Amino acid sequence: MKNLFRKKDIAAVLRESEDNNSGLHRTLNVRHLVMLGIGAIVGTGIFVITGQAAAMYAGPALTISFLISAIGCVFAGLCYAELASMIPVSGSVYSYSYATMGEFLAWFIGWDLILEYLFACSTVSIGWSGYVVNLLNAWGLHLPEHLVHATLSHTGGEWLWSGSIINFPAVFIVALVTTLLLTGIKQSALINNIIVVVKVAVILLFIGFGLSYIDVGNWVPYIPQNTTGEFGHFGWSGILRGAGVVFFAYLGFDALSTTAQEVRNPQRDMPRGILISLAICALLYIVVTAVLTGMVHYTQLNVDAPIALAIDKVGAGLAWLSPLIKLGAIAGISSVVLVMMMGQSRIYYAISKDGLLPSIFSKVNAKRGVPQTATIFAGCLTGLIAGLFPLDVLSELVSIGTLMAFAIVCISVVVLRKTHAHLARPFKTPLTPFVPLLGAAICMLQMAALPWHTWQRLIIWMLIGFAVYFIYGRRHSHLNKQ
Repeated sequence: MKNLFRKKDIAAVLRESEDNNSGLHRTLNVRHLVMLGIGAIVGTGIFVITGQAAAMYAGPALTISFLISAIGCVFAGLCYAELASMIPVSGSVYSYSYATMGEFLAWFIGWDLILEYLFACSTVSIGWSGYVVNLLNAWGLHLPEHLVHATLSHTGGEWLWSGSIINFPAVFIVALVTTLLLTGIKQSALINNIIVVVKVAVILLFIGFGLSYIDVGNWVPYIPQNTTGEFGHFGWSGILRGAGVVFFAYLGFDALSTTAQEVRNPQRDMPRGILISLAICALLYIVVTAVLTGMVHYTQLNVDAPIALAIDKVGAGLAWLSPLIKLGAIAGISSVVLVMMMGQSRIYYAISKDGLLPSIFSKVNAKRGVPQTATIFAGCLTGLIAGLFPLDVLSELVSIGTLMAFAIVCISVVVLRKTHAHLARPFKTPLTPFVPLLGAAICMLQMAALPWHTWQRLIIWMLIGFAVYFIYGRRHSHLNKQ
């Protein structure tokens, strides 16, 4: 039992973060981080999940859901900023947990992060597919039905074959992004910067022109009544469940912390990148949700491309904007896939460096400075899941995984303040322990509001993770060998 909670020495972790022989290249600055954060956060959350969460859970009051999630994210973001400035290594909260709470809990959260990034990439790829198919249909190009939908469907609690072979566009974007990531992080960041400028411009166009087409009647009632008595379907319980579901939309700033070993000055730039990108994105989410539910009644928004639907519903007045919105959404969602895939490969890399996963995942291409095997593996696994499974099942799994990770980050800050009070903290979370504990409480409350079947899938995933740890990771751990 004692070995399960052995910890990495923080001094050794800091030496590792300064190791110039790791193979990773320090090329990112605060501007790159903000753009990566916006690239990861603004995507499927705005272009896909917003409409579905409004239609199924909260109605126009989804703006309150986004606000609740944003508050939780601000608290978690402040904690991330402190830990990222203290322990600037790849691996995000996995690395922080290894130094604060021990190996077994670090593996637990590392396995959770794999769930988070794997299913986030898959979910976003499915959203990308929806917009591509919508745009191609508008141009008179129709892909075969058996190549644009998930192989499996989940109806009435049962898994069924949908009649489709695979969601080919979702698999295609994963393959394309994987190829791009293999060229190096500097090139990937440059492409992401261009895409971010395009998609933010498109979102601002939607907000600017959409304001003229808002029908305030669509906001009435602002909080739809829960008529079934079932928790989570409208009313205040629906707002809370909506907050838990859309929390997935804020995942991106966690991905920033996985790149800490590729940042020129992580102690200074990581906190700035996390907090600035989070603030910009929270504002965009709330405003877009208000405009979207004002343009189209929330009951009609349970589609894969809700913003495209809103533009099409307006008719001739905004017909010229429709293809721009769809192209912007496609570009924007592409950048989310890019950053999520980058984060996923760095998680494999960090866990592998500690021996808990096979060493092949920590091999870095000397010329390009990327964990090549981890990136290829992430691409293959993500493409398989994106092609097989439907959007709603994956998005809720991502939310619960993200909420768990954020709660552990908040708790880690409190633990470290007690156990390692002497460590230098270039950035300090204000009002500790109140801010971290409140952040953890908000995350746990949103987790509790998610459906039971989502918890069941999380439990199954974690049981698989425990099996992997006790069969392989525990014996091959570098700390165990020491």
